[in-house]
Amino acid sequence: MTTTPALDPDTARVFKGLHHTIGNTPLLAIRFTFDGEPRTLYVKSEQLNMTGSIKDRMALHILETAYAEGRIRPGDTIAEATSGNTGIAFAALGRALAHPITIFMPDWMSRERMELIQSLGATIVAVSKSQGGFLGGIRMAEELASGDPRVFLPRQFANEANVRAHELTTGPEIWWQLQFNFLTPAAFVAGVGTGGTVMGVGRFFRAMAPSAKVHPLEPAESPTLRTGCQVGHHRIQGVSDEFVPEIVKLAELDEVIDVSDGDAILMAQQLACRLGLGVGISSGANFIGALKAQNRLGGDAVVTTVFPDDNKKYLSTALLKEEPLREDYLTPRVKLLRFDAYKRVCHTCCEMDDCTQRLPAGPPALARGRQRDP
Repeated sequence: MTTTPALDPDTARVFKGLHHTIGNTPLLAIRFTFDGEPRTLYVKSEQLNMTGSIKDRMALHILETAYAEGRIRPGDTIAEATSGNTGIAFAALGRALAHPITIFMPDWMSRERMELIQSLGATIVAVSKSQGGFLGGIRMAEELASGDPRVFLPRQFANEANVRAHELTTGPEIWWQLQFNFLTPAAFVAGVGTGGTVMGVGRFFRAMAPSAKVHPLEPAESPTLRTGCQVGHHRIQGVSDEFVPEIVKLAELDEVIDVSDGDAILMAQQLACRLGLGVGISSGANFIGALKAQNRLGGDAVVTTVFPDDNKKYLSTALLKEEPLREDYLTPRVKLLRFDAYKRVCHTCCEMDDCTQRLPAGPPALARGRQRDP
């Protein structure tokens, strides 16, 4: 019989602190018109996580699971192949847990991503196209681990803990934030990098509402999900990384939605300059993809998605350059108006056995606060 290793008190405290900085983000109800018709899309504001991206959720759950299963020990090196956000997340969380970090990264990713990872104390191994690009980085990480038993590989593209992170957190958070506003999601759309978000949220939604649509999204210029391999070139970093990840089960999902990278860039620019939401290119893609899903279902359909990261990793990319319009783009037909923010709900935000913010017991008047006797 095997036993689950107990976390030492210091490590347990670090994990608890990390939990308080990751997840339970606001859900934004973005109000806009499309061809003059009032619309709303519901978007999880994941750029507000600890390192500015949704990948913090996956990194935290993978590390916590690995500790619980005894597959990583204090002082082990964490090594991962990543296009950026995952590397930033593992660098930050790994250093918080005192692990050395080695990140294998395609050398064509934005300068900001590489510098952020280095600033967090990680070692970067840049991988060129001639060395195999993204797949070459995965191979190099595996080779490093094969020669050193003290190297832990998160294996984000194949690790079911990636999916579980979103099945246990992102999905329930969106669901209950909508439910407490008397809404039920009809569809969820998300770009596929590792696929953890769309698979995990999709599984939770389908368990709660079997008729919900769950759409993966990919760049129109590089339809990896449709072809099974890298085709073409695109500018939506973090999506469509040369292959279909092992954890993506297309049979469990609805049809793929594609979005042109130029349309994604234009929408991300509009979200920033019209609403003050500084998000990355994949956020623009997700908004356009969610709009396409809503167009199929009807303008009043409750369609949800995520803003995966902020715009600070894209300052040297096309996001801050002028993007030409095309006749088939949807962004010019959208007029962004405002957003409402739905805060976290107690179904997902509070550990009740350790909650210090509950109201005291007693009649409502006493729970709101006692008056001093004169």
